[in-house]
Amino acid sequence: MKTRKIILLGYMGSGKTAVGKQLKEKLNVPFWDLDDYIEQKFNSTISSIFKLRGEMYFREKERQALEDLLENDKRMIISLGGGTPCYYDNMEYLISFENVKTFYLHADVETISKRLELEKDKRPLISHLKNIDEINDFVGKHLFERKEFYTKADFMIVTKKKSVKSIALELEKLLT
Repeated sequence: MKTRKIILLGYMGSGKTAVGKQLKEKLNVPFWDLDDYIEQKFNSTISSIFKLRGEMYFREKERQALEDLLENDKRMIISLGGGTPCYYDNMEYLISFENVKTFYLHADVETISKRLELEKDKRPLISHLKNIDEINDFVGKHLFERKEFYTKADFMIVTKKKSVKSIALELEKLLT
């Protein structure tokens, strides 16, 4: 595998972590969820960082964590946070590496909203939303705003009605 880093990006709830874990097993390559890495590195939960220091502080720490992982020479799969590609010059930074391949997992608004409704207390950006309609509106607006960043990825995989296993297989084929 010439690619040193496989980067999974897309909106929160699009399946990045699930696909990353599946790829880890298939490819026998370490997997990092960027949010988990941030929590370990800064010894704090994402929710606490947002609550105590705000989103821009979090985005600064997120960039530092991303740089740590990309500068590590080991092969790995990295699942980004949904907003990671949209801050600083993160997408340009990612695509500047010759041995990094980026994959946008494109999920539709309804699928994402249903997933997020079940875990909204763990998601600082949507914890204030009251019902599925508000979540749908929020997700739809963000997907529209973030599309310009997400579509800079090397590959786009439409995930609608696909299993995690089939998405991982599709991604694996794109690597060859």
